[in-house]
Amino acid sequence: MFRTSRRRIGTRAALLTVPLALVGVLGATAPAQAAPLHHTKPTSLTCQGKGIDRSAKVHYRTEIFVKAPLRTIWNLQTDVEAWPSWQNPAIPVTMKRLDDGPLRKHSRFQWTIPVPPGMPYPPGDVTIVSTVRQLQPGKCIRWTGPLDGPGGMHIDGVHVWNFVKVPGGVLVRTEESHTGPQVDKDVPGSTAMLGQGLEIWLKDLKKAAENRGQ
Repeated sequence: MFRTSRRRIGTRAALLTVPLALVGVLGATAPAQAAPLHHTKPTSLTCQGKGIDRSAKVHYRTEIFVKAPLRTIWNLQTDVEAWPSWQNPAIPVTMKRLDDGPLRKHSRFQWTIPVPPGMPYPPGDVTIVSTVRQLQPGKCIRWTGPLDGPGGMHIDGVHVWNFVKVPGGVLVRTEESHTGPQVDKDVPGSTAMLGQGLEIWLKDLKKAAENRGQ
């Protein structure tokens, strides 16, 4: 029963989060720990001067140290269609690039996930179309992506990633904001689910990069 409960939590979180948190939550096997609290609020992450939606009630920032070369981490993070292969989602997720070539500014990619049985939404697919707004190779990525699903489900997300070389590896930082009626109805719960997704995403990225090594 405990395992089923955890899976239900992860699935619900998946349907209430946008792009980068999505696959991480789907791959959850246990609740992620919250990021450590800071005594002072850190400055929001940016990519080429642009950050999250600062007016959003739901937002979350976290980071992790990855003992792997920057190129390995960057290649994993920018190979969009391969994300599900190293994140092992609990339910099917289809990733599709909507353009060719390396991920770059204006690149677009689509996420498709079926609504699992027993969810408080009509049957059908949740679709997210993400657009890269800013990208600096090896340093940062920022994209936006609306989530649309059955029953009028709609969430707007903005996601920023920073990659900082440090002794022995790379510090990967990420921050995301969500706006929309589904998340604004329960800001603490929505923030917790967003945080869970991002923490799991980072752990999966760390594991994949460190296993790949050089």
